[in-house]
Amino acid sequence: MNSTAFHNADILIPNETVDMSKWAVIACDQYTSEPEYWDAVTAEVGGAPSTLSLILPELYLEDSDVSERIGNIHSAMDKYIADGIFTEYKNAMVYVERVQSNGIVRKGLIGAIDLEKYDFSKGSTSEVRATEATVIERIPPRIKVRNGAPLELPHIMILIDDPEDTVIGALDKSSMKKLYDTKLMQNGGSISGYLVDEAAQERIDAALCALADPDTFNAKYGLSGQPVLLYAMGDGNHSLATAKEFYEQLKKANPDKDLSNHPARYALAEIVDLHSDALKFEAIYRLVYDVDCDRLIAGVTESLGLSEEPSSQWVDIVCRGKEKKLYIHNATSNLSVGSLQNYLDGYIKANGGKIDYIHGIGNVKALAEKHDGIAFILPDMDKSELFPTVIKDGALPRKTFSMGHADDKRFYIEARRITE
Repeated sequence: MNSTAFHNADILIPNETVDMSKWAVIACDQYTSEPEYWDAVTAEVGGAPSTLSLILPELYLEDSDVSERIGNIHSAMDKYIADGIFTEYKNAMVYVERVQSNGIVRKGLIGAIDLEKYDFSKGSTSEVRATEATVIERIPPRIKVRNGAPLELPHIMILIDDPEDTVIGALDKSSMKKLYDTKLMQNGGSISGYLVDEAAQERIDAALCALADPDTFNAKYGLSGQPVLLYAMGDGNHSLATAKEFYEQLKKANPDKDLSNHPARYALAEIVDLHSDALKFEAIYRLVYDVDCDRLIAGVTESLGLSEEPSSQWVDIVCRGKEKKLYIHNATSNLSVGSLQNYLDGYIKANGGKIDYIHGIGNVKALAEKHDGIAFILPDMDKSELFPTVIKDGALPRKTFSMGHADDKRFYIEARRITE
């Protein structure tokens, strides 16, 4: 067992005293420009036990009371543990079926990722890799949440390229113990989870090892002698990077201590097959505001050589009720999103302003109007390009793609202890 970076873990699930429909809350990096969403979640949860008390929605990351919020998170974790609301399943994996808002079922498998086999730096050749550039500045605030926390809750989703569906497709839930089955709030669909027995875990490990065979891997992508990429980040890139950095800091602070079996060496995550019909890659759009809109549009037009003459890269610019599709002729990246992001990073650094990353064309247009800003709409990425691109070119520009609508992102349910 445990031959690849993914394996079983001691997983905490709320017991039957907890209302799971109030316990499960969407990933903290969603609805970052929509406080009304989180207000509605807060109202729905009320005083019930909930993962809302255990996470810091990114909407609040820059608020003046963020330290108090983090302290409250740690206190809530301690209280839930003391109150005995969890059942711990030792050496467990959880098979999950998520019915998305569109009715399509996404199948996944929850276990632990070995952070020794993960490197988020660009050009990494580790078995677990980032698919998008990691913004180092986003890690320290998240480490503050993890530092002193007895628990972790994942919204990490990691992709495997398993066209024959040998790993997750071979599971039979009819023989498994059902751990939970609940509707999800705010148009989130529903989810059920099942305990994977030891025999099934062994079959999962064997199937993952087969995918990781170097000869099979290189033949699949027409390569020769390339290090195996078995696990590619889908969602939660910065959460996994935070877990990695926290673990590395722990090792540096304890140079004479053997931390090879420390709980912080691992991070709870869900793996999903890239080929699942439930996974749709969608572009993440840019919302820029608190800027001189005319000046920014003029600058990006000149810098990227934007015109109506077709080319392989394009961007749709929406501002003050006007919308125009323009093509990029001075590309600085292999992808439209990369060319645009390179310009926006430089412009905001020199001139100020704010940039947010928004799911959904309707959402980004509405927010551009609300903030008197600019919406940049970009083309979708074909998911079949993901593994070959990361293998050959390294991580993509940050926030290149999203796997489906915001409502269908991971909801927090499972937890794991990260302290000894």
